[in-house]
Amino acid sequence: MARGTINKVILVGRLGGDPDIRYSAGGVAVAKFSLATNDFGPGGAEGKGEERTEWHRIVAFGKLAEFCGNYLSKGRLAYIEGSIRTNQWEDQQGQKRYTTEIIARDIQMLGSGDGQGHGAGAAGGQNQMRSSGPAGRSAVEELPANTGAPDDDIPF
Repeated sequence: MARGTINKVILVGRLGGDPDIRYSAGGVAVAKFSLATNDFGPGGAEGKGEERTEWHRIVAFGKLAEFCGNYLSKGRLAYIEGSIRTNQWEDQQGQKRYTTEIIARDIQMLGSGDGQGHGAGAAGGQNQMRSSGPAGRSAVEELPANTGAPDDDIPF
């Protein structure tokens, strides 16, 4: 890592669907899901402003991925901390394509399990999971970079 640079993302949003859990050839769990965040900004009718939903692709590895599969579900409010990674590939027509993902390193469930967000959050660390491999390294650092096309054609 170059000194003086930071690649850190913090998101709080709702899951757009249940996590998709798969396993790599080496047996490492990989969870993928979408997370929606909302932003309120200028614009809209009569200058009242408008709400905008932004969709994020989230990827988790190892025990963190298993945690996602066991505890997260569509509509659930969650805190995600990680880093941004952009992958590039060529489609069948030879055009360069890109996808941007958030590689999760810390996930905390927020609110109640019904997706309504009324609970106390991750009190006492009961509803949180942090990804770390040997010597404090992230499990994602041990996997090769994703060089192929994404699993689906969803634009988020």
